[in-house]
Amino acid sequence: MTLPRNVRDDFPLLGNRPEVVYLDSAATSQKPRAVLEAMQRFYQTSNANVRRGVHRLGEEATEALEQAREAVRRLLRARSAREVVFTRGTTESINLVAQGWLLPRLQPGDEIVVTELEHHSNLLPWQRAAAETGATLKLVPLSATGEVRVPDVERLVGPRTRLVAFSHASNVLGTILPAARMARVARERGAAVLIDAAQSVAHLPVDVQELGCDFLAFSGHKMLGPTGIGVLWGRSERLDEMEPLLLGGGMVREVGEDRSTWLDSPWKLEAGTPPIAEAVGLRAAIDYLETLGMDSVRAHDRELLAYAVERLAAVPGLDLHGEAAIETRIGVLSFALRGAHPHDVAAFLDQRGICVRAGNHCAQPLMRRLGATGTVRASFHVYNVRREIDALAEALEAARPEVGR
Repeated sequence: MTLPRNVRDDFPLLGNRPEVVYLDSAATSQKPRAVLEAMQRFYQTSNANVRRGVHRLGEEATEALEQAREAVRRLLRARSAREVVFTRGTTESINLVAQGWLLPRLQPGDEIVVTELEHHSNLLPWQRAAAETGATLKLVPLSATGEVRVPDVERLVGPRTRLVAFSHASNVLGTILPAARMARVARERGAAVLIDAAQSVAHLPVDVQELGCDFLAFSGHKMLGPTGIGVLWGRSERLDEMEPLLLGGGMVREVGEDRSTWLDSPWKLEAGTPPIAEAVGLRAAIDYLETLGMDSVRAHDRELLAYAVERLAAVPGLDLHGEAAIETRIGVLSFALRGAHPHDVAAFLDQRGICVRAGNHCAQPLMRRLGATGTVRASFHVYNVRREIDALAEALEAARPEVGR
């Protein structure tokens, strides 16, 4: 099953900048016209603050925010929209769990388990929590093909493990982790589970009930939505257990001189003015992806990835990182050109109008496992086509005598 139509015309930047081949969607995706128009329409017709006013614009803005919350619930197959918390992004969502849920529960000798392929946003908050409490942080090693194996998770998750946190898909290798099986191992041993879905939610159907996690985090800007908005989904009982990270307006039930009480979840976790227009844009992005069909989005992803692996593997002197099967990866490829620094390769490609990412991708433990200081990363989305892969391969062939050996 492929996409129902050619979608490139839906993305204004691609039309306005025809010289650009955009292969950096794992960093941030382009935005379809539907998202841009939805946000503009909100600002032009319904702009007001939420919850506090009784006038019609305030009510319209509040309704728009809650409609976005319902769209996220639908996307994630969650039980209730009250399990959806709006944040500024994946990073804030994970820190909210680390500081507001895990930290008060950690004791010396407790354990947190993550994997070697995590983005720093899903590593540093747990490092801090462990350091502040005397808990131990354990890292699940990767296989030679860049995969996380369930037996290694079983070996490291024990009776003192309080949380297992891992990415649904790697932002460097594109590897899709066996998330439901890993979550099952954690639950059987009494540990909670957080899944970083920043890379997966735009490429795969995501069902929090099937995954069996306690928390799931993602950002709007990697899934065709705007920057400045993210989501923390949590089981209602977990959210009820959380302490707010931020205190202020909009999250209180009653304030006295020396003590205050909070609203119920999710509102107690959304102090201040939320990203209202961004939530409207996120809803439009979800609607757009659902209209395409996530199964079709996934099929397009696999087709383009398979073609890219074939084309790049034929480039002399180019080494691909990660050997997992196409069926267990999203549209992310990391590679090295022998004798060339990743930044030099990226700069050469930019001269040809090709946008890729170079560096350690906020995943330094993974880089050490790969034996690399950094990689070049090409990442795809629904708007990418085969001719752009051809352009990348041809540019890399030309780059080799210029920057490699």
